[in-house]
Amino acid sequence: MIIMYKITSRSEKDTIELAQNIESEKFPNMVICLQGDLGSGKTVFTKGFASSLGIEETITSPTFNIIKEYPNGEMDLYHMDVYRLDGVKEDIGIEEYFHKDGVTIIEWSDMIEDILPEERLEIKFKILDDVEDTRVILITPYGKKYEDLCEAVL
Repeated sequence: MIIMYKITSRSEKDTIELAQNIESEKFPNMVICLQGDLGSGKTVFTKGFASSLGIEETITSPTFNIIKEYPNGEMDLYHMDVYRLDGVKEDIGIEEYFHKDGVTIIEWSDMIEDILPEERLEIKFKILDDVEDTRVILITPYGKKYEDLCEAVL
């Protein structure tokens, strides 16, 4: 049975706090899949996670690089934006990152669903048009480690 958690974020601060709570339960080879429209909070979430890891570099969406590596936190962070891949996934080595003992955060992960690991944390951001800065965030854990993480922080 798949469990889904629903959280309402009323500000960037709420989204960052959620990321920090999830970061507090991080583990090697953690994969976080972010989905949502442009401006819905994916990069804000990643910034909050990275800052909790102790990464001081400015986090920006790696739209043109596809993958940015941040090796100077408590754990390595691999930040991906796969929006521009447009169906081309072979031979760029995305799957290798799932086993490098760091945390992988993938923006637009729905575009590479067929190569995502079975066990992962999926986070969908939905903008509420009628309420400024408010997002509904749907979190789905796939696998025991991710279920335990959600139980601990949500």
